[in-house]
Amino acid sequence: MRLLAASALLAVGAFAAGCSSTDTYAPVPQEPPAAGPERSAAAFERLRGLAGTWQGEFTHGDEKGPTAVRYRVTSGGSAVEEVLFGGTPHEMVTMYHLDGPRLLLTHYCAAGNQPTMVLAPGDDPSVLRFGFLRATNLKGPGDGHMHEAVIELPAPDRLKSSWTFWAEGKPGDTAVIETRRAEAK
Repeated sequence: MRLLAASALLAVGAFAAGCSSTDTYAPVPQEPPAAGPERSAAAFERLRGLAGTWQGEFTHGDEKGPTAVRYRVTSGGSAVEEVLFGGTPHEMVTMYHLDGPRLLLTHYCAAGNQPTMVLAPGDDPSVLRFGFLRATNLKGPGDGHMHEAVIELPAPDRLKSSWTFWAEGKPGDTAVIETRRAEAK
């Protein structure tokens, strides 16, 4: 009976060890600092106000070109959807939503992974900085992924977003998208 119990414990331990490997990876040992509930709620309202189509330019390394970004308030007003490069093979969607007192974004990247970031504390309501919280579909810290995002709203009709890609555990290129409101919804 003892041998059977010992074998069962070993089997459970081996199973648990095998199950501990997932495709969710968070290279930071602790969550990044999050903005308080008032800042998060105010930032979310600003994002909701972006609804419509925005046109401008993107730069990423040596690449530069025109782009359009569409924002849509969805899910009963509880989420904002951002679509970049819509209708192309590089289409990417970012969803913004409140999670209790925090504002989160999840970026569904053309790289095939889904980083989630949290709004960081800050004093300037026109600058929204998001720090990496976790990601799905990453095997480890060397996998490339968007790790930081900064959204600047200097005027009601202007928007600049900067997305920093990380690979091998350190910052790489930053994609910058500068747009002006083309159509409000």
